[in-house]
Amino acid sequence: MSGAAGAGTAPPAVAFAHLSDLHLSAPSALTGREWLSKRALSLLSWQRKRRHEHRPEVLAALRADLAADPPEQILISGDLTQLGQPGECTQGRRWLEALGSPERIGLVPGNHDCLIAAPWAATLGQWQPWLAGDATPATDPAPFPSLRRRGAVAFVGLSSAVPTAPLRATGRLGAAQLDRFEELLTQTGRLGLFRVVYLHHSPVPGADRWRKRLVDAPALAAVIARSGAELVLHGHHHRSRDAWLDGPLGRIPVHGVASASALGVHGEAAGYSRYRLWPEAEHWRIELERRHYRRASGTFVRAEVREFSLPRHPAQEP
Repeated sequence: MSGAAGAGTAPPAVAFAHLSDLHLSAPSALTGREWLSKRALSLLSWQRKRRHEHRPEVLAALRADLAADPPEQILISGDLTQLGQPGECTQGRRWLEALGSPERIGLVPGNHDCLIAAPWAATLGQWQPWLAGDATPATDPAPFPSLRRRGAVAFVGLSSAVPTAPLRATGRLGAAQLDRFEELLTQTGRLGLFRVVYLHHSPVPGADRWRKRLVDAPALAAVIARSGAELVLHGHHHRSRDAWLDGPLGRIPVHGVASASALGVHGEAAGYSRYRLWPEAEHWRIELERRHYRRASGTFVRAEVREFSLPRHPAQEP
């Protein structure tokens, strides 16, 4: 990547934003059975710490900032809730409805959205229109990988959210999802599209502690090394991150974002990323703008802008 900023005056092919880890919901009282589950520990964490960190005023500032310059597509990489309760998923659905139409917002779940095994229709199924790809059946309980094509860009969503044991926040994609993912990468690569992959957990093998890692990150990295992608986005760590994965034509950037609702009391303040993309003869030109929350003003402001380029795969003849 270069440190150059500014991307010229030509309209971008597409502008999109990435946000994650909103933790926007307020849990309800636990039932007797829930007190024996992982939800009890997460409720304690919310009461003692998270409710003071993930604040509605930050979320209000986020929505205002997105509305001031609306991107064509918004990608959300999970953790809308604290415990994944049905009532929290309803709160999440209402927030999504206020943010924009499902056609403009792509969503994948995070580990907090899937703390324990729960009925799809009552929980994640409430978000089906935002989870689904362009051609996903409305009743599909397993819509991943999802594919949304917006002009020259293919947005591919992966779900790494699975129930885990207490004190673990690992993710897993599974062989079936990885197989379908490789097919999608191959198909969209042949069309010469800019492929943006987004998921909750970091895809970089060895980057995370064992209890927070993506268990099959090596398998995911191998798929991308074979089939390629142009950009990979994730959340989970509540921190801005830059990393790389190997691809067929060189290194592929991997970007993580901070929590989109964090006040900054216990770590990095809220942030999200905006991207603008321009196709050129042999390269894609990309502008990355990271925006961070400032408590003093109660607004999101520009924290960093940089420009980089990536090889462009020409479309293949059918």
